[in-house]
Amino acid sequence: MAAKKTLTPEEKLRALYSLQLIDSHIDKIRTVRGELPLEVEDLEDEIQGLETRLEKMQDELSSLENEIANKKNSITDSKALIKKYKEQQANVRNNREFDSLNKELEYQDLEIKLAEKRIKEFKAKIDAKQEIFNATKEELEGRKKDLDSKKKELDDIINETKKEEDALLKKSDDAAKKIDERLITAYRRIRNGSKNGLAVVPIDREASAGSYIKIPPQRQLDVAARQKIIVDEHSGRILVDAELAQEEQEKMDAMIAKLIK
Repeated sequence: MAAKKTLTPEEKLRALYSLQLIDSHIDKIRTVRGELPLEVEDLEDEIQGLETRLEKMQDELSSLENEIANKKNSITDSKALIKKYKEQQANVRNNREFDSLNKELEYQDLEIKLAEKRIKEFKAKIDAKQEIFNATKEELEGRKKDLDSKKKELDDIINETKKEEDALLKKSDDAAKKIDERLITAYRRIRNGSKNGLAVVPIDREASAGSYIKIPPQRQLDVAARQKIIVDEHSGRILVDAELAQEEQEKMDAMIAKLIK
């Protein structure tokens, strides 16, 4: 295996910042794509919840329909009994039998009225639940359309960025191979400990990019001299001067432009 070329401090800084730009662009691609799978997952969960709700409401509607059918059968039975008791009344032998049958007739008449009342109540519940059912079904259809749209958007982004991401991952690996292990280990440690994945940043307005704590003038001059690797004591990030950062950014932009052609 060929030994790594010994890089000057400036070359190390350029290599590190170039690697940072590549990795940050990969992060950006994954961030854009990363939000969509969560949205898709949320929609899938919401759809599942709506479908479960519809199934439950459908069971409730079926149960109410069964109750109505039962009450209608009860009315039919009561009418049959009324007919039977009336026929028996015509053949009674005494007032006691007549009164007993009369009470049965009154009872069955009350049963019919109660059943008819319950049927009206059940129908009112069905109307109310059917309205909610229809609204929920409409909401479900809307969410399914949203899901289809988000899935298509996700597929399009994956298809559009996969080639670019794969190429950038290779560039990142190639760039990392040019830097000695000690620096790469430090870069990855700083990057992993940073919320935005930044391990190498330029000086911006006399502070490290993203920080408001000013860097002493002499420290700024040391960074601009590019004679050694300097770490910001406040943010813990490796510092490069704005001019170097701009030059490497322009190279990165040109490389990205070629990749997405």
